Amino acid sequence: MKLFDVYPLFNIEPVKAKGCYVWDKEGNKYLDLYGGHAVISIGHTHSHYVECITQQLRDIGFYSNSVQNQLQKDLAQKLGELSGLDDYSLFLCNSGAEANENALKLASFSTGKKKVIAFKKGFHGRTSAAVAITDNPKIIAPINSNHQVVILELNDLEAVENELKHKDVCAVIIEGIQGIGGIIVPDASFLEELRVLCDKYGAALILDEIQSGYGRSGKFFAFQHSKVKPHLVTMAKGMGNGFPIGGVLISNEFEPWFGKLGTTFGGNYLACAAALAVLEVLEKEHLIENAATVGNYIIRKAKQILPECQVRGLGLMIGLDFGKDISGLRKKLLFEDKIFTGVSGSSIIRILPPLNLSINQADFFLNKIAESI
Repeated sequence: MKLFDVYPLFNIEPVKAKGCYVWDKEGNKYLDLYGGHAVISIGHTHSHYVECITQQLRDIGFYSNSVQNQLQKDLAQKLGELSGLDDYSLFLCNSGAEANENALKLASFSTGKKKVIAFKKGFHGRTSAAVAITDNPKIIAPINSNHQVVILELNDLEAVENELKHKDVCAVIIEGIQGIGGIIVPDASFLEELRVLCDKYGAALILDEIQSGYGRSGKFFAFQHSKVKPHLVTMAKGMGNGFPIGGVLISNEFEPWFGKLGTTFGGNYLACAAALAVLEVLEKEHLIENAATVGNYIIRKAKQILPECQVRGLGLMIGLDFGKDISGLRKKLLFEDKIFTGVSGSSIIRILPPLNLSINQADFFLNKIAESI
């Protein structure tokens, strides 16, 4: 049997990783500035993370979520403390797509409506709110017909209100920072007014923090660079440092009832152990503060050394938009300079490193890209 070939892959086989570095089977060492789509939040193979998962396997094993466990409660407690959203409730699942689908279900259940507003260049996983953001709309498309999705321009409040006036919208979903769409930061005032409009017309505001959350922006959640208070917040990627886990933070405006949501593997022992270890490392090593410091440094220097490049982002979620094809540049960074980066479309390099990236490692990247340009 062969694998279903849906991913374009470079001929590199990683065999070891530590901190911000990855080694391939040929012994080459790479600086990882992509972290597997932003999932590596505390660095590869962190000793505390490895020990927590290993100890969990020794003590209890895997086990699913069919019995509530103390780790779930500990995770919810620590997450509330670090995020500042301790007045929300936590529903655990397995991925970002599952988190968004559950958030949409909650919004639909509570309003009795099915229409969803999303925004151009946004992306919400392989869900009913996925948006075609590439040149080929077949690549990313809705897979669930339960919701009718209306796509509007980002930061256009008038268009949002005109759609909400029909009073058939259950939710407005927006990323704290658009990731795959090119690292685009919504205006803080736009987010704040979205909540006002959602309250006015009886819709839920969902902040998709799947890629931008967990300290990546220099705040725990990217929306916290504004004053908005969402009805629902979705999380995944950096939540487990590579272990599959997702979650929905649910404001107290939603009332739970048995059977309202469900999941087989969400909240299992190993996932909770991994997620709790991530929070402990974020706190102990001040990685959110480091993301802000190192991220601001990269953004500031990139603007100086790449004057023809549009630099966007917050913290360690950075887009370098060259306005032209950068496939050659990315291949040089990868194969000659041994640096992993991401892309958006054909003109944007995405930087999503572990949050323990150092200034020296940032300088190594900046010097290499300056040489290449």
